[in-house]
Amino acid sequence: MTSAQIIDGKAIAQRKQAEMAEVVANLSLQIDRPPGLAVLMVGDNPASAAYVRNKERACQKLGIASLGQHFAAEVGQAELEQVIDRLNQDDRVDGILVQLPLPEHLDATALLNRIAPNKDADGLHPFNLGKLVRGEEGLRSCTPAGVMALLHEYNLDPAGKTAVVIGRSILVGKPIAMMLLEANATVVMAHSRTKDLKSVVQNADILVAAVGKPNLITAELIKPDAIVIDVGINRITDATGKSRLVGDVDFAAVSEVAGHITPVPGGVGPMTVTMLLHNTIWSYCRKHGISYS
Repeated sequence: MTSAQIIDGKAIAQRKQAEMAEVVANLSLQIDRPPGLAVLMVGDNPASAAYVRNKERACQKLGIASLGQHFAAEVGQAELEQVIDRLNQDDRVDGILVQLPLPEHLDATALLNRIAPNKDADGLHPFNLGKLVRGEEGLRSCTPAGVMALLHEYNLDPAGKTAVVIGRSILVGKPIAMMLLEANATVVMAHSRTKDLKSVVQNADILVAAVGKPNLITAELIKPDAIVIDVGINRITDATGKSRLVGDVDFAAVSEVAGHITPVPGGVGPMTVTMLLHNTIWSYCRKHGISYS
């Protein structure tokens, strides 16, 4: 029996995307083109291919032009840099995203840094991360921004709460810590070198798990009525040979203790795509001097 309230990211994402579709439809009447998003995918990673398909379908549903390209796994760094340079100059393109992970011979950081900051749909350019650190308006990393949107939708104000973030990646851990700090939480970061994870996590009013280890977070670690945000996505195979997605949190057990919890799938994931679309529309509006938040 689940006692925690489920934070339904899928339902919120659907509602927000419906609202964005209306915005795009109205703006497309004023401006002679729709917003444009270019997703660059390299190779045939099945998970990446599924993510890209989801993004392309979402673009189609919202009326956003999908201008992405798919490259063979052997593509060179120079070719990709030239493609990004062209997209930076293309007036039809408002957002550019390089689908990660990339093959090992490619320098992902150099490619991400080559994207024009005003077209950085994933919010990972140093310029935009710097804006986040300074608390200035700008494009925000999609998954952390999605987490903050979920907290807002459920009226879960981080102000004054102790927030523990497990994981310190530039994709999720570091930017979500900055966003929670900006929202006046007291933020503690835990990671692989944290000596006593249990004592750190047990103080969390808000726990964000972003590590990539199935069932790392067990019920005994959770403070009663804590808000548990599970960013982890792990594919496991059960005894019957069937595979399924699970998070970093032991959902069934933790649900008995927590006050609110995100499921996997259906929690943070749908909001990541939603914030990508939001960023694309934001850049589109900014280019045309239109306010959009």
